[in-house]
Amino acid sequence: MVDSNAVVKLEISTPKGHRPVKLAFTSVTDFHTWNVLRKLPAQRVSPAAAKAQDEVMPRQLEPALPAGADPRRHARLLARAHAQAMEGGQLAVRSVIGQSWQRMLGQRLNPDRGRDPVPLAGDEIDHRRRRSPLARVLPVLRDGLTSVADDTATIMVVVDADGRLLWREGSARVRITADDLGFVEGACWSEETVGTNAIGTALVTKRPLQVYSAEHFVRTHHTWTCSAAPIHDPRDGRLLGIVDLSGPARTVHPSTLALVDAVARLAQAQLRDDHLLDLERLRVVAAPTLTRVDGPALVTDPHGWVAAAAGLPPVDRVMLPEPAAEGAGWLPAFGSCQLEALPGGWLIRPATTGSAPATTAVIDVANPRYATLTVSGESGSWTHRLSHRHAEILRILAVHRDGRSASELSSDLFGDPSRTVTVRAEMSRLRRHLGGVLSHRPYRFAEHVTVDLRR
Repeated sequence: MVDSNAVVKLEISTPKGHRPVKLAFTSVTDFHTWNVLRKLPAQRVSPAAAKAQDEVMPRQLEPALPAGADPRRHARLLARAHAQAMEGGQLAVRSVIGQSWQRMLGQRLNPDRGRDPVPLAGDEIDHRRRRSPLARVLPVLRDGLTSVADDTATIMVVVDADGRLLWREGSARVRITADDLGFVEGACWSEETVGTNAIGTALVTKRPLQVYSAEHFVRTHHTWTCSAAPIHDPRDGRLLGIVDLSGPARTVHPSTLALVDAVARLAQAQLRDDHLLDLERLRVVAAPTLTRVDGPALVTDPHGWVAAAAGLPPVDRVMLPEPAAEGAGWLPAFGSCQLEALPGGWLIRPATTGSAPATTAVIDVANPRYATLTVSGESGSWTHRLSHRHAEILRILAVHRDGRSASELSSDLFGDPSRTVTVRAEMSRLRRHLGGVLSHRPYRFAEHVTVDLRR
């Protein structure tokens, strides 16, 4: 247990030597947050690799409890706002909560009980645990959150990208309370099932979120508070799941969200280190392989990250078809290619003769969680899963065939025309991967490409 007024003694270096200092913390949560933040490593990835994580957007943390607010009084205000909204009145809550409530009202979710979060069978839970990349970082999550869960009468929960609870640890007494809510391993905690909550809503927004008391859409959850942060795959930005700290409403604390977010970033750092280590191992295989190949070639991991190349301009990543298969293929960046499986990746040999340009692009955003782009032409076709950001950009360009400027795209994406640097970086990546499919000045699909938007 950590004392509620923890004091940490340490030394800092100055030009005149070491100087002892004391850090005093007014709460257990503040202490644990500081302890995790100091462990966060500096980024050790290339700019292109960091850009692949752009789905992990800049962390803008908004605690559910305003600074200086009395928790009980704020809970009463939220209860009145909830009652007003359920009667068709104004949504007098934070925008992220109001938008979620609107989704729930549109789905006609019952605010008294939601839907039954029927848990999976034990063997299906075990199967999902074995398949989940989050199993690799479970020690990091436990190290960062289980001790604070024990100290603050909360529980740590880890869910997959479908919202299914895979692991639940922490206070035994709180686990019993969670059982009464159906908040058990295997249960589905998506918005569609249990309404507005930190886990389900973070799955939709892909941002860290804290939800308190009557911000929950379903009334039976009003005695609860939760703080959740998404964990993304650093290789492609794909959402892997959510880590969450939940407990009775009385345990709400403004620092909890920062703590959970910091632990999520530690987990992503571990996944990134694992990825870089895998690439190093692949380079050992790639070096002798490329020396035996005539003509240009490159070796990538299963996600398209380049371990080594010969006779080609430097590139960090190639967008591979999904699924990739051995034999003749077609990639937007190179045209016709030969793909050969290697231990831990692919050997790709672009054709030495030119191939016909792409003539059709199909953007399928009917399922927001699995948007795809299929590009085809006389030389073949290629399908790739899109990140949320890239799917949105291509959707906008499909609607505006005459093109969009950087400032217009910035307004479309962020509601702010000034974020042109981010837009240009994204478009540079897309154009590098998609070859002649996209043009610029303004950004648009090339005139020879027929675009089919499916939504």
